[in-house]
Amino acid sequence: MSSSAKDFLELIQKSRKGKFKIYIGMSAGVGKSFRMLQEAHALLRNGIDVKIGYIETHHREETEALVEGIPEIPRRSSFYKGKNLEEMDLQAIINIHPEVVLVDELAHTNIEGSKNKKRWQDVLEILDNGINVISAMNIQHIESLNEEVRKITGIEVTERVPDKILALADEVVNIDLTADELLTRLKEGKIYKKEKIQTALNNFFQSGHILQLRELALKEVATHVERKVETEIKTENFKPIKFLACISSNEKIAKNIIRKTARLASYYNSPWTVLYIQKPAENPEKIALNKQRFLINNFNLAQELGAKVMRVKENSIHKGILDYVIEHNITTVCIGKPHAHLLQRIFGYSWIYTLMNRLNERQIDIIILS
Repeated sequence: MSSSAKDFLELIQKSRKGKFKIYIGMSAGVGKSFRMLQEAHALLRNGIDVKIGYIETHHREETEALVEGIPEIPRRSSFYKGKNLEEMDLQAIINIHPEVVLVDELAHTNIEGSKNKKRWQDVLEILDNGINVISAMNIQHIESLNEEVRKITGIEVTERVPDKILALADEVVNIDLTADELLTRLKEGKIYKKEKIQTALNNFFQSGHILQLRELALKEVATHVERKVETEIKTENFKPIKFLACISSNEKIAKNIIRKTARLASYYNSPWTVLYIQKPAENPEKIALNKQRFLINNFNLAQELGAKVMRVKENSIHKGILDYVIEHNITTVCIGKPHAHLLQRIFGYSWIYTLMNRLNERQIDIIILS
């Protein structure tokens, strides 16, 4: 197929893809589901075929009232661990093929035995089938913000959505409330049942936490808008930014480098690669099993966040990195801060300096992540 025909085919396929809108909020109870339902009513009034694929009202009266009058695609029931659970029926949505479908709780993990592990994967499939999706999620579920959210709230969020999903959205809307408004809603029992209010106030809903989460949500949506504008006004001679994250078998440092590079790549809407240089001493036969496991976990994390993962066997770290950079036109290299005691004992800082000099000669940026 000629390149122009291929481009046209891609264009047709792109236009066949459903449009994707995400409502984002700093926490539960800001009114994301409420706004989705309001929008659905407005679309219905304009003759658009809208259906509910999955909505979570959390028994909130004002949200439940809005479900009335919007056609719902029945959920599928599954028997799991002695309980009858309801899941969104992906196949039914694809078969019924509404113009627009509402899919709440993007970060949700599907029950065992479902076609996809996560609901965001279901959404990608729905979009591929040419159905438009309106969805919602909280800021703390964004994968690369996981560490920041844990620092703010002290809570590790287990259900997460990769940043690439947000980057795919055609529209991201932040549902913003002040901390006072949110706390008033909580105290009035509009978010949780009476018996859960005090626990929520003591934990997640401390006003200091809310202010910081609100700032994160506002920044995230601003970044999304900026990225869209940049993508649409790119000129022909623009040299695309390509990030390379260089990791070792050190679990924590590698995870940090992956997350931070994911943020950068997401901000610049650019492709990125994770590179692991495997020295002879780290052959699978020689490396400790737990180190191997950490490496595989980090490779998986990188792929979930949208990176291409490369493992290169090479005696010299800087040579391995440099060869890859030159061959793949990398513009920005991200590495971890060298740990003095360890490096000085083994071979000083020489490889870092050599690498920096070689990159500098080629006008390639290097970012040292703490």
